Amino acid sequence: MALGYIPLIIISFALTFLATMTFIRFLRRAGVVGTDVHKPNKPLIPCSAGIPVAIGIFLSLMLYVFFKIFVVNDPTNIILIFAAVTTILLITFTGFLDDLLHYRSNIINGDNRTGGLKRWQKPLLTIPAAIPLMVIAAGTTTMAVPFLGDVNFGILYPLLLIPMGVVGAANMVNLLGGLNGIESGMGIVYTGMLGLYAWYAGSSLAAVIAFAAFGSLLAVFYFNKYPAKILPGDSIQYLLGAVLISIAVLGNMEKAVVIASIPFFIELILKLRGKLNKETLGILTKDGKIKSKYDKIYSIPHIFMRPGKFTEKQIVLFVMLIELGFASLIWFV
Repeated sequence: MALGYIPLIIISFALTFLATMTFIRFLRRAGVVGTDVHKPNKPLIPCSAGIPVAIGIFLSLMLYVFFKIFVVNDPTNIILIFAAVTTILLITFTGFLDDLLHYRSNIINGDNRTGGLKRWQKPLLTIPAAIPLMVIAAGTTTMAVPFLGDVNFGILYPLLLIPMGVVGAANMVNLLGGLNGIESGMGIVYTGMLGLYAWYAGSSLAAVIAFAAFGSLLAVFYFNKYPAKILPGDSIQYLLGAVLISIAVLGNMEKAVVIASIPFFIELILKLRGKLNKETLGILTKDGKIKSKYDKIYSIPHIFMRPGKFTEKQIVLFVMLIELGFASLIWFV
């Protein structure tokens, strides 16, 4: 029953909640802070919420492994869980490194445009995170390809498609952010929906990964929602990409993950329209609404920013509802 995953969700929530409170203080003392640009006084907020989320996911999954081995004496899929955890931790570290370079540079130079990893460095550094999923030969090598039907990719699946998926998913999630709660809020929607779908489809391993992430994201959303006490940074965006690809590979749920990720593909098209130079960020008006900087739409939130009639909190809610609509399609397609 799906209710059997509730303890995992509660544990991951509690661990992440405690870790987030601790890291808010630590990041502030370390000077890893970013400017919350949609607030009147432009406050400096601790950044890199992916670290407490990773801690919550890691510890809750380790407790799950402990329970399986020492309580129910069932070591099934333990190696696969460790592979997924390793991928998530490695890619989160890359995002945290980017946050350290970027936001520490903001303090030193007073310029949001300086510091951080270069664009070509980000995908390069995320490739090693794919290795754990590659070497365990997880997933099936046969995939349904539009217009071609079922295609057996053989050795190309672990050697090519998995690393492409890890790099692509990490950078895909990285496209849509900049508003309080948008990354964690969307993550709550698609991890929750994918977790339910994995349970329904009988993929307990994918369900465990999804629900551990779901509980952690619920906790960090409390601190990341408007008005944010911690900003996500690249660490949480890269982590969410790793969670998605882990669910896809370990649960043989590539199609479901792609469908749930449609908003990110739409975001990519819109960003390419702006030659990847247009920001999702808007301009705060005197009455607390967010107005777009541009005449055209270069990001999904711009749809709601153009009239200048909605607050940051409302815009994030609208985007979460869009994600909910697409994520719900996995039950029908």
